[in-house]
Amino acid sequence: MITANLVLVAVFLLLLIVGTPIGVALGLAGFAAIGVGLDVNALQSVAQITYNSISKYPLIAIPLFVLTGVVFERAGVAAKLVTFMQAIVGPRSGGLTLVAVLVCMILGGMSGSGPADAAAVATIMIPSMQKAGYPPAFSASVIAAGATTAILIPPSLALVIYGVLVPGADLRALFAAGLVPGILAGCAIMLPALWLSRKHGFEVYSTQTRPPFWRALWEALPGLFAPVIILGGLRSGLFTPTEAAAVAAVYGIVIGLFSRAFNLRAIFEIFADAAETTAVIMIIIALAGLFAFAGSTLGAFDQAANAILAFTQDPLVVLCLVMVLILFLGMLLDGPSIFLITLPLLYPVALKLNWDLTWFGVLMAVNIAIGQITPPVAVNLFVTSKVAGIPIEATARWVMWFVFSLAVVLVLLIAFPELSLWLPRYLGYLN
Repeated sequence: MITANLVLVAVFLLLLIVGTPIGVALGLAGFAAIGVGLDVNALQSVAQITYNSISKYPLIAIPLFVLTGVVFERAGVAAKLVTFMQAIVGPRSGGLTLVAVLVCMILGGMSGSGPADAAAVATIMIPSMQKAGYPPAFSASVIAAGATTAILIPPSLALVIYGVLVPGADLRALFAAGLVPGILAGCAIMLPALWLSRKHGFEVYSTQTRPPFWRALWEALPGLFAPVIILGGLRSGLFTPTEAAAVAAVYGIVIGLFSRAFNLRAIFEIFADAAETTAVIMIIIALAGLFAFAGSTLGAFDQAANAILAFTQDPLVVLCLVMVLILFLGMLLDGPSIFLITLPLLYPVALKLNWDLTWFGVLMAVNIAIGQITPPVAVNLFVTSKVAGIPIEATARWVMWFVFSLAVVLVLLIAFPELSLWLPRYLGYLN
């Protein structure tokens, strides 16, 4: 078994080092470990194991939420939300940074994906911010940081995966637990963004005009209703999370058709784009299931968990070590991949230390959010830097302010778990 466990870890790390896609690395490592640790006949079950990993009803929410994000992007919702937020914030020094973060937070309630959120907002906001005197590196940093809220504000694709992988986790409770931390993260990003803008004199408010409020509200109203439909349907019990995703997708298509943002022919392209993104996610989940099966069957995860607890029994010390690990992985990988890799290892640790699994999921999400804007890879920052036409290294001066502010939010959630747990308790999702 020890040899098989070494094979599992060694093959996975070696494939990652040589640049193999994360899903392939997980699948091949699991395949090799099963062949070494069990027997050749056990390899016959590989196909069934990978299929079982994705044949779970809650995972239907993933393609539907992906479709919802693509639909609202094509429907031009982001541009209308920008205009509406400009009407609220008005012409002021640093105003466009507030607009960018607020739009990111609202779009996060539709797409559930940080990189998708970052791409949609950056395409609209970066040209406007450049005209107002913001350096491209600063604009890219603000939008990348704002898009991290998508992993917390429901519907978060990463939390959907967490809810599927963790036995006993209620997806409604996870969505509710992520809402307040998501708002706190947004505020934590807006404060340094506004301070830096005013300190460096980036925006001259007299050159900006405030759009008519009521007209902007009317045009943005269809988009603003999408999070209301999702969260309201979940709260009322009218929808399950999967059904809420389906309703939101249909709602977005209706909006796009009636506003003439796209026609019936364009719907095919929308479904094709959503299917392509979904296929990537589901392949990773399927192959990660093979990795998880190998690790749990061969005892690799239990041994690793025991090794961690043998080092120290102090829950706070263990939690700090886990957060450092998640932060490091967040610099290199996307949220769903991190959950798929680490949860088979961390779930036994969380159980032995009696951590609340909903709270722990939110902590992991916040930490992954920090990693999404921390170089060298920083998936959100990579997207916005590409849109801004700058090297990712140019953002280091600015983005570290937002890394620090999000770290403060993480510390607060560790110190005061009820910041994330009071809402799901109030709504009756947690005992």
